[in-house]
Amino acid sequence: MDAPGKFEKPPVRPSPQPPEGCLAVAIRVPVRIVVLVLVVPVRLVWDGLVAGGRLLWRTVLRPVARAVFVWPWVALWRYIVVPLAKALGRLTKVLVVVPLVWLYRYVLTPVGHALAWIARQLGSGLAWVYARVLTPVGHACAWVLNGLAAGVAWVVGGVAAGVAWLGRYLFVVPAGWLYAWILTPVGHAIAWCGRGVVWLVKAVGTGVGVLLYWTARILLVLPAIGLWRWVLTPVGRVLAVVGREVWDALGHAWRIAGHISRAVGRVLGTLFRWIFVEPVSWVYRTILTPVGHVVRDLVLRPAAEAARAVGRVTRQVLTAARESARQARADFRRMVFGEPKVPRPVERREPMDDDTRTLGRSTTVLTKD
Repeated sequence: MDAPGKFEKPPVRPSPQPPEGCLAVAIRVPVRIVVLVLVVPVRLVWDGLVAGGRLLWRTVLRPVARAVFVWPWVALWRYIVVPLAKALGRLTKVLVVVPLVWLYRYVLTPVGHALAWIARQLGSGLAWVYARVLTPVGHACAWVLNGLAAGVAWVVGGVAAGVAWLGRYLFVVPAGWLYAWILTPVGHAIAWCGRGVVWLVKAVGTGVGVLLYWTARILLVLPAIGLWRWVLTPVGRVLAVVGREVWDALGHAWRIAGHISRAVGRVLGTLFRWIFVEPVSWVYRTILTPVGHVVRDLVLRPAAEAARAVGRVTRQVLTAARESARQARADFRRMVFGEPKVPRPVERREPMDDDTRTLGRSTTVLTKD
């Protein structure tokens, strides 16, 4: 068995840092001190603004944003759009879908079957006409047209052969003789003269170009190379070192300022807790809570009991007053209109005498003579 970790990759060693020059070492410490002094107040203000913004977002802006932007749309979707869409869906189904289905099933389908049957009958008739009438007529017309086309082609071929013979001996042969014995020598002479002129112009242009090249190189290129190599490159390197050190100092100072800001925040939080939170909590636990309990037990509870007793007495008095008023109205109605009639009870069972219905008789109390 292989040893554990045999196939593991070896740890990657960090690449060695290039050696730093004396200029970077001389600039680093004063730049970091100055940048730290300038960055610490900015970082403190920034952390304070961030903490205040987070508190403001959690306590004010997020609830307000939800109340203003989220919940109205949710309520609109839930209580207006969804019921309205359901109602429109049912209405569309009742007014559109069901009539269309009925129309397709009981009107369009029978009409389509009838039209298909008619089309099949017409197709059969047209196929018979095509096979028995149009096909023989077409074959006869094609035979006649083929004969006419053969005659026209023979005539046109003869005329074209005559025109080609005349064109060859009237135009092509004289044009070939003119090109071979006149235009070709003249063209060769003109080409030789053109090559000479081109060589002369190229030679003159090459000389002028070489002269301009060396003039521009001596007057412009070499001074520009010297300025770039001996002035701009060293100045750029120095500025790059200074910029890199300033950037590193800013990052380092920002991180240190963050630690200082967190420490100051912890100190301020601790002072706030010692100066305000803990005294207020102690006063609430040791003074306000017992006083509140005493006030609740000695004042609020008796007052609530007294209020409940007064309420019960008031309800009883009002109930008695309502009963008295109701009795007075009933006495006044009896005095003016008299006693109301008592309805007679209706006997809903069968009579219990000798004329009742029995099993041995076919008549009942309602059908007897």
